[in-house]
Amino acid sequence: MNMAIPIPSRQLFIDGEWREPIKRNRIPIINPATEEIIGDNPAATAEDVELAVGAARKALARGSIWASSSGAYRAKFLRAIAVKITERKDVLAKLEALDCGKPLEEAAWDIVGFYIFVAFFGCNVDTRMPNFFLRVIQDDVAACFEYYAGLAEALDAKQKAPVDLPMDTFKCHVLREPIGVVGLITPWNYPMLMATWKVAPALAAGCAAILKPSELASVTCLELADVCKEVGLPPGVLNILTGLGPDAGAPLANHPQVDKVAFTGSTATGSKIMSSAAQLVKPVTLELGGKSPILVFDDVDLDKAAEWTAFGCFWTNGQICSATSRLLVHESIADAFLDRLVKWCKNIKISDPLEEGCRLGPVVSKGQYEKILKFISTAKSEGATVLCGGSRPEHLKRGYFVQPTIISNVTPSMQIWREEVFGPVLSVKTFSSEEEAIELANDTHYGLGAAVISKDLDRCERVTKALVAGIVWVNCSQPCFCQAPWGGTKRSGFGRELGEWGLENYLNIKQVMQYTSDDPWGWYKSPSKL
Repeated sequence: MNMAIPIPSRQLFIDGEWREPIKRNRIPIINPATEEIIGDNPAATAEDVELAVGAARKALARGSIWASSSGAYRAKFLRAIAVKITERKDVLAKLEALDCGKPLEEAAWDIVGFYIFVAFFGCNVDTRMPNFFLRVIQDDVAACFEYYAGLAEALDAKQKAPVDLPMDTFKCHVLREPIGVVGLITPWNYPMLMATWKVAPALAAGCAAILKPSELASVTCLELADVCKEVGLPPGVLNILTGLGPDAGAPLANHPQVDKVAFTGSTATGSKIMSSAAQLVKPVTLELGGKSPILVFDDVDLDKAAEWTAFGCFWTNGQICSATSRLLVHESIADAFLDRLVKWCKNIKISDPLEEGCRLGPVVSKGQYEKILKFISTAKSEGATVLCGGSRPEHLKRGYFVQPTIISNVTPSMQIWREEVFGPVLSVKTFSSEEEAIELANDTHYGLGAAVISKDLDRCERVTKALVAGIVWVNCSQPCFCQAPWGGTKRSGFGRELGEWGLENYLNIKQVMQYTSDDPWGWYKSPSKL
């Protein structure tokens, strides 16, 4: 087993300095694998939010270094952050595992990047994974900063882009300017990565930001603050406030001097943020909940499809907004497929997240643990059948562990089919035709992700076009690249993160129109000719 490391004791990061919360409150950090308190984080309140917003506005004041900076200047800081994150790779991965319960090797993969992982390991990952991770942990976070450094530099070339006009007496160009001070509110399932998805493009665009990570997992976000301090990021450009949602998140989202809010989290909280922003006509980007389907047709390789189905739901301990947690399987292969899927799930190693080979760790908190078990209990009371899992693993007497759970005999009206569980629980329903599969898949309030598995690529293309979702995976589930857009439809939110779309979230477009003729405009009669 890998040895745990001490949790650094940090303060809030405001205006480039560590600052004790004004009310001096702190929040205990609980290791979800042991239920023990292993440290504490500072708890910001509205008073600290006020200081952070003031620091951010000062960083963007006219004449300041950041306000007048080029994309190339900002790119130097983004690349420096990437280098320092890479240097701290082993420590950051262990802190994340201790803080939110994610298996160490999985936490590393989050930050390694799917493309590097597959290119290195191919299909045989188990025997070589640990040594590889010690060398490349955190490269996904680092790669995201690197990627947006490149886009920041490219932004310089796009300034004053000309616009073709039908009149030669006018000349027009476009300026791309930072939207201003942005509030970034991030979840606990991918603490450092989700922060990076917002921080990197916001800084690339030239914004000043206040990051408010989830109170359930904030440790690595405060380490990001330490990295920013080390590389000399100008004061106030990035401020990081840990604390409770009502005490720190709400005052940040509601603040009249915050020009935009980008939020990842629950649909209920996203709705409140949107309502608050509407009062000030403030733009928001929302990446919210999901109840994503995975459609398995009758021509699949059972083992390949079973592994992707398990991965799509149980990766990150099942705590993914895009989890493909509704399995739709063709009725002709349902029995054989579920038999294989159960065998795959029973082979998943459930253990302390620091233990080598762990593939499922604890869920993040006691509250989440109890919520998941209540979902399972309700499903059984409504007539569904638990095929496997459904409770705590027998060999783990403490920690917030839930076995990978498969529930069949589900009807579309059941809670387990319609509501987001955010845990390692997969619901199963059969279909008899392509049309029925599409109808069942789209019968949801959500629209973040969807997956289709079939050897018939023409069918995959038809189904992909028919699915109402922001992301569709074909013959896979969950891979994500920082170059591609990420976001949903319906109650899964709106706006896109990552790729060039992620940068555009933090830019305003300014039209500059110039009259180039020496002739007077001539609309009014000149007084000199009266």
